[in-house]
Amino acid sequence: MTPTPPTAAYLPTQEADSARLLGYLSTMVRIREFETEIERLRGLGVVVGSVHLCSGQEAIYTGAVAALDLSRDLVFPTYRGHGWALACGAPMVGMFAELMGRQDGVNGGRGGSAYLSVPEVGMMGENSIVGAGAPIAAGAALAARYDGSNRVTVAAFGDGAVNQGSVHEAFNFAAVMSLPVVFVVENNHWSELTPITATTTSDRLFKRASAYGMPGVRVDGNDTDAVRGAMAHAVAHARAGKGPTVVEAMTDRIVGHYIGDAQQYRQAGELERIQAAEPIARLTAALMQRGVEKRHIESTVERATTEVRAASEQAQKAPLADPATVLEHLYA
Repeated sequence: MTPTPPTAAYLPTQEADSARLLGYLSTMVRIREFETEIERLRGLGVVVGSVHLCSGQEAIYTGAVAALDLSRDLVFPTYRGHGWALACGAPMVGMFAELMGRQDGVNGGRGGSAYLSVPEVGMMGENSIVGAGAPIAAGAALAARYDGSNRVTVAAFGDGAVNQGSVHEAFNFAAVMSLPVVFVVENNHWSELTPITATTTSDRLFKRASAYGMPGVRVDGNDTDAVRGAMAHAVAHARAGKGPTVVEAMTDRIVGHYIGDAQQYRQAGELERIQAAEPIARLTAALMQRGVEKRHIESTVERATTEVRAASEQAQKAPLADPATVLEHLYA
């Protein structure tokens, strides 16, 4: 059996840093393999309903969550939210079961992919209305001013959502009220099937923050440490009472907008180019350059992959949610 790398607490600085990066690798592989398995199960009809995968964007969730205090901070993601939930620590079996409509799901099989929430780990729920999570996160940030939690909230949405009126209203409200919220733009260059360059005169979306009097920054969204660094600064800024920040994380999804998307809108060779720069491959190469032994990298990937497969098998054994309880646990 391949030995597990020693824990970071007992390692010299360089080795501790490598252990931290191996932890990032584990999180990203868990997310990637989860999405791959969901795509397979959706094709078999085991997973039901609308599903939007986040493959290729794993470094954003991993790096951002590393900068949060999930004992109090909250995340409000878009409908492409599986990665956020898993990075926050959502139970793998419960996640699979939810997307399968099983009673053991994190929402009892009621939310599915598009509406799942795991509030016990700080993931407050996806939203299928584009950009709608931004004002909700601003509201939660306003509540933090009065409940003594010193909480920071994160609103995450895609590049296309930045053109939504609700997002601009959230920017303005958060800035005027100096709310502790960080707006994360997952810029994967595509607003569903339309390139962002076709919908705005400037694709440097972080610059819109200045119009509201708040800082904005663009980071390499395929670099976990770059994301973590930018988020740590924004979170500290917010927690100190200095207000919101826009963090634009540049990335690429290596899958379609939805399962079944033929992706005919892509340029020839585009997928090959972005797959060569995707975050798992980049972090693996970086670890090898740092001298991390190949066996440690491979064992990290193997453990994460095995966990996903086992969770999928366990979830498939759970009973389907009882239709007789469909109206329970619903609030308006």
